[in-house]
Amino acid sequence: MTSPPPDRHSGEGRDLPPVGRPSKPDRGAGLRRDDGERLAQSTNLTIIFRIVLRVGMLIGFLLYCLVGYGIARVAGTPLTWVRRFLKGAARVLGADVTVEGTPLPANVLYVANHLSWFDILAMGGATGTAFVSKDSVAAWPVVGWLARVGGTIFIARTSRAAARSQADALAAALATGRPATLFPEGTVDDGRTLLPFRAALFGAAPAAGVVVQPVAIDYGTAATEIAWAQDETALAVARRLIGRAGRLAVTLRFLAPLAPSADRKQLAAAAQAAIDAALGDRGYPLSPGSPIAPG
Repeated sequence: MTSPPPDRHSGEGRDLPPVGRPSKPDRGAGLRRDDGERLAQSTNLTIIFRIVLRVGMLIGFLLYCLVGYGIARVAGTPLTWVRRFLKGAARVLGADVTVEGTPLPANVLYVANHLSWFDILAMGGATGTAFVSKDSVAAWPVVGWLARVGGTIFIARTSRAAARSQADALAAALATGRPATLFPEGTVDDGRTLLPFRAALFGAAPAAGVVVQPVAIDYGTAATEIAWAQDETALAVARRLIGRAGRLAVTLRFLAPLAPSADRKQLAAAAQAAIDAALGDRGYPLSPGSPIAPG
């Protein structure tokens, strides 16, 4: 009796590999994995090279500026070299800064949103401003020394009891006529929404007889990439930003100065509303009715 022909669709009659014999490895998968590893290694080497190149250029430019600073200090004009260093450092590290609006040249307290230490390079290079910073920065290697050279006003943000004396210190600095910049969020934001503005130091402006000018620092679509994540160390964020590929467009939008007021909370609320609206117009989401922080 003749057996029926094998069913072509059932797989019966096909040559199957003997049971227990391992199938041949997929050589293509191994090659793809090797290619991926080589690409990752190449990318890491490129980042390392970019960091080394930029840091080397920055150190060279710093040494050049220090010589100029020493000579200018004898002549009584050292701050021109501080501004020159910050402006040049921003370019060396890949930032292209554009200024919109008119920054007041003196007798002004700039208040701005804060994402990263790139903000300091951009603002300092564009205006020659001093900065208000938390006192712990003074102890940072190199950075703390540069901050002191630049005339930074250090405050203890964790001390509510010292708020009045801190405002007095800022008022004294503003009374010299040199602009100062305050980041009233008290920390860096995430590049998506503004944090509530702390009102405590806004009282320094009327005390010194200067005006408050809001500044919107805009990184466009790169804002969330540039922002300093809360769990990042200073070294990690420096490596990430210095190793970043391409150029970074930074726009400083100097908005209309606020009407003078002795009410620090009113000044803080007006400044936050102005910056919020300016960033919202350029794709930065508006804060959902952020309250003004106490203080």
